[in-house]
Amino acid sequence: MDKFIDVPERLKKKGVSRRDFMKFCGFMATVLGLPMSFAPKIAEAAAKKRPTVVWLHFAECTGCTESFIRTTYPWAADIILDVLDVAYHETIMAAAGHQAEEILEGIVKKMPKKYICVVEGAIPTKDDGVYCKIAGKTALEVANHVVKNAAATICVGNCSSFGGVQAAKPNPTGAKGIKDATGVTTVNISGCPPNADNIVATVVHYLLLGKLPALDDLGRPLFAYGYLIHDNCPRRGHFENEEFVKEFGDAGAAKGWCLYKVGCAGPATYNNCPKIRWNQGENWPIGAGHPCIGCSEPKFWDEMAPFYVEK
Repeated sequence: MDKFIDVPERLKKKGVSRRDFMKFCGFMATVLGLPMSFAPKIAEAAAKKRPTVVWLHFAECTGCTESFIRTTYPWAADIILDVLDVAYHETIMAAAGHQAEEILEGIVKKMPKKYICVVEGAIPTKDDGVYCKIAGKTALEVANHVVKNAAATICVGNCSSFGGVQAAKPNPTGAKGIKDATGVTTVNISGCPPNADNIVATVVHYLLLGKLPALDDLGRPLFAYGYLIHDNCPRRGHFENEEFVKEFGDAGAAKGWCLYKVGCAGPATYNNCPKIRWNQGENWPIGAGHPCIGCSEPKFWDEMAPFYVEK
């Protein structure tokens, strides 16, 4: 592998101009809370030798991968797939069966502490983890082997971060997040699913500065989870004025009033949804009239439910 790759040239062949690429780099700087002057440095970092990534799937719905490959910019995933050497990813890799497992084992043996592990999904731990198996091995066995040999582990989604819906009561499989199941310290990009831009920004931070971003006490990047949704919500003024939607479709809903009375968990949820939004940066749940359900918080399926009543 060459030390540098011409990412802009590769993207140009796909119809993406250098101007668009630099806009992407500027957007990444904004997400990370860096000044726009860092955009050229991000572009330079994107041209460095590609780190190898192993992306594991455990007990999950693949929604986090779906979110990742549908980033704010339609070609942002192309950038990351050019910048990163995604050597193992069960959803997008061409290899299958024994060939796929040989690739995974080869990386672990030949590159200990030199690859990044991304994990999607919780790990069932009850009955020795028998409730989730890949290639004859339990998810717990795979995680202990692959995660513990990685240079860093990034958990994508609430399931791998904190257990997610699999860990909701009564949790019959004993599902746990990666850190709780393996004891390995992880970077947790929580959400159900998380915004792909936060996944990309975490990788960009690693490429730019050679280290993972600062984390909160739950292992989440502070640039994305350092403040409450309520703090930046455009409906905050209505909350302060006690102007609330009482039921969906009422006059308050038509006026865009606060959704707290119909279950919005924004005052208890840390995430940057109001700033970077979804669907090419156009909207987000509260903007569309739906209350936040707190999906980036631990045990949200239990502690935030029922979702449509005032907490």
